[in-house]
Amino acid sequence: MTSTREAVVATPHALRVIGELQQRHGTLMFYQSHGCCDGSTPMCFVQGEMGLNASDVLLGQIGGVPFYASEAQAEYLQATQLVIDVGQGSLGTFSLEDADGLHFKALSRLWPEPEALPEAQPPRG
Repeated sequence: MTSTREAVVATPHALRVIGELQQRHGTLMFYQSHGCCDGSTPMCFVQGEMGLNASDVLLGQIGGVPFYASEAQAEYLQATQLVIDVGQGSLGTFSLEDADGLHFKALSRLWPEPEALPEAQPPRG
C-alpha cells in the first residue's frame, strides 16, 4: 500500500489482479458503487464502458487506474481512506474480475483527526 494521505489505496493482491486485468483488457477504470456497508462494491470496467456524469468525482488512482465515485458517495466517504482488496467468489456483478471468480472489496479506515482527506476532483475526459 502507499501513503496514508491518499483517499484510495490497494493491497498488493489487488494490484496483482489489476495488472492481470490490464494485460487482458487494456485501459481500466474503477467506480465505487452506491450503497452502504456491503452494498458498496468497487467495480472495475474497461475505460469508457461505464459513462461518468458531472456528479462523479475522481477519488484517486490505484495501480495507475482512475477510481471514481459519485459526489454524494465521495462526501459520505470523506472521513475514511478506502483500501481496495480482493476476495474469493463471484458477486454476480459486471465488474471484470467477477469472471475469474473474484471480487474487489473496499475496506475503510477512519482518518485520524488531524489528517485531512485530499479534495475529490471531477473526472477528466
